[in-house]
Amino acid sequence: MRQALYRGFLASCLVSLSTLSLAAQAAGFDHVAQLADKGFAISAQARLLGSGEVLGALDPDRALSPASVTKLYTAAAALDRWGPQHRFTTRFVSVGSVDPGGTLHGDLVLEGGGDPALTSEELWRLIQKLRESGVKRVDGQLVISQWRFGPVRCTTTDRCETRTRGTNAYSALLSSAAINYGSWCATVAPGSVGQPARITSCDTVTPTLRVDNQVRTVAANGSLSLSAARVTDSQGDTLKVSGQIPADSFPQAIYKASSDPADQTGQTLLALLQQSGVAVGRGYAVSQQPPPVTATQLAAVEGKPLQELLLRTLNYSNNFMADTLAMDLTVGSQQQLADAGEMLERFAAGLPGHGPATLKSGSGLTPGNRVSARSVDALLAAMYANASLFPTFVAGMQVPTNGPMHFIRRGSEVFQDHVMLKTGTLNEPVTVRAIAGYFRTREGRWGSFAVLINGTASTPYLSWRESLPLIAEDLTAMIESH
Repeated sequence: MRQALYRGFLASCLVSLSTLSLAAQAAGFDHVAQLADKGFAISAQARLLGSGEVLGALDPDRALSPASVTKLYTAAAALDRWGPQHRFTTRFVSVGSVDPGGTLHGDLVLEGGGDPALTSEELWRLIQKLRESGVKRVDGQLVISQWRFGPVRCTTTDRCETRTRGTNAYSALLSSAAINYGSWCATVAPGSVGQPARITSCDTVTPTLRVDNQVRTVAANGSLSLSAARVTDSQGDTLKVSGQIPADSFPQAIYKASSDPADQTGQTLLALLQQSGVAVGRGYAVSQQPPPVTATQLAAVEGKPLQELLLRTLNYSNNFMADTLAMDLTVGSQQQLADAGEMLERFAAGLPGHGPATLKSGSGLTPGNRVSARSVDALLAAMYANASLFPTFVAGMQVPTNGPMHFIRRGSEVFQDHVMLKTGTLNEPVTVRAIAGYFRTREGRWGSFAVLINGTASTPYLSWRESLPLIAEDLTAMIESH
C-alpha cells in the first residue's frame, strides 16, 4: 500500500515538474506554445543582441525544418565569401580566330559563371560586346558550357517532376549556365473577340518555345481565366495555355520552369544572336566540359552586385537564386546540391555558439534541412556583429508593414514596424511555418528571434493566418517591455 502511494506521489511530482519545466520554457512565447497542445513541434528563442539576455525560449535546442529560413544561411555564407559588391561574370570564349571579314572560325562558347540573375537583357549586352569585338558570323557551333554545375540532380519531388512537366517557377532546375531563373516566360495578350489570344515570348522576337494556344479572346469586361503548364516530349518543351482573356485586358505574363535550363539558354541565345545579325552556322550544343585552356575571351558581361541578388533572393524567397548561390560556393566541376549543403554546414559550424546543422540545400526546398532556434539566433548574432556585412544582410529581410509578401502584414502596429524577418513555408511532407529575423525594442535596442513550427502526419494544416498572429503577440510583448 505504501509503495503504491509512493509511486502515485512520485508520478504526481514528475507531472508537476514537467508542467513547471514546460511553463518555464514557454516564458515569452506563451501564445506560440498553444500550438504545442495541438501536436506541433516548436523551437523558439528571442534575445537582446547587446546583452545576450534571453527574452523567450521554447525548446530552443530542438532541431526542426526551417524551410526557406535556410536562405539566411546562404545569404550569410555568400556575403562572408565574396562581400556585397561581388559580381558573377558570363563570357564568350573561343579557340578559333576571327578573320578580317568578321567570321569566327571555330565554336563560340558561352561559359556560364553561375550568375543567379542572368537574364536575356544581359545576353543582349554580351552579344553587343561580341559584335564590338568584330564578330559577325560563327562558322562553328554555339556551345553552352555548364562545366561548373549542371544538370544538377533533383532531390525533391517538385524538382523531379519539373523534368517532365512544369506547373510553376519556384521549382526550377539548376545550371551554372541558366538564364531567366531557369524558367520560360510568355506573354498572353487579347486578340479579336472570338479569336485566339496572341502569345509571344518575353525574351525573343520570334518565340523559340513551342506554344499550344487554347486561349480565347472574350468581350471586354469578361472574366480573365488562364491555365498554363510546360510539358516535355522527344521534341523538347511546349507551353500549353488555355482559358480566356477579355479584349480590354492588359497582357499577362506566364512563367513556367524549363525542363533543361542549359538547353533553354542555348535556344534563347541562338535566337538572340541571329536576331542581332550574328549568324551561327551549326546550331547549338550543351557541354559539361570547361572551355579549353587555350580559349581566349571575346566578350564578357558582369551581373548585378551580390547585395542586389540577396535583396531579390530573400525578399521574394527565390529558390532558384538561393540554390544557385549555394552551388557557387562549391569548388570544382560538376558539383551537386549535397556538395553545396556541405559548404553551408561548414560555414554554420564556424559560427560562435551555433551547434550542429543539417543543410541539404541553400533554399530550404529540401525537407531534410534541420536547425534549432538557438542555432538560427547564433547566425543572426554573428551577422549583427559584422559591421561591414550586416547592413546588406538585414536589407534583404521584410518589414511587415511594407514588405512585398502581403501575408506577413498581420499583428500589432508594433510588430509591423519594429521587426525585420524572413519566413519559411512548406506544406509537404508536413506543415512548416518558420520565421526568423531582428527586432528593435521601444528603447532602440536590437534583438534577434527564431520560431520554427513543424507539423506531423497527425497534426492539422496550419496557415500563416493562424500562426503569425501568435508569434506577433509574443514578440510585441517583448518589444514593448524593453
